[in-house]
Amino acid sequence: MDKIGLGGDLRDRLMEDLQLIVKDAEDLLRSTGQQVDEGYRTARARFESTLSNARSNLGDLEERVAEGTRDAIDATQQYVKENPWQAVGIGAAAGLVIGLLIGRR
Repeated sequence: MDKIGLGGDLRDRLMEDLQLIVKDAEDLLRSTGQQVDEGYRTARARFESTLSNARSNLGDLEERVAEGTRDAIDATQQYVKENPWQAVGIGAAAGLVIGLLIGRR
C-alpha cells in the first residue's frame, strides 16, 4: 500500500478540511430537502451518491495515513533499538543544525 508523504500539520489540516466539506454538503442537502422538481431530485441523488463515495474515500485515506504513521514509528523504534549510538548521533546533529538555524535569526 502506498504511503501518504504529508507533514503532520498539513495532513491534519487536510483531514479537517475534508471532514468540514462533507459536513457542509450534508447540511446543504438537509436544508434543501423541500425542493420537488424532478431535475433537482435527480441532481440531489447523484450528489448524495458522490458524497457517500467521498465519505468512504475519506475514511480510507484516514486509515492509510494512520497505517503509514504507525509504520514510520515502528521503523524508527526498530532502528533506534538496533543502532542506539547512531540514533544519538543523528539526534545530536539534528539538534545542532536546528540550534544554528534558530541562532541566525
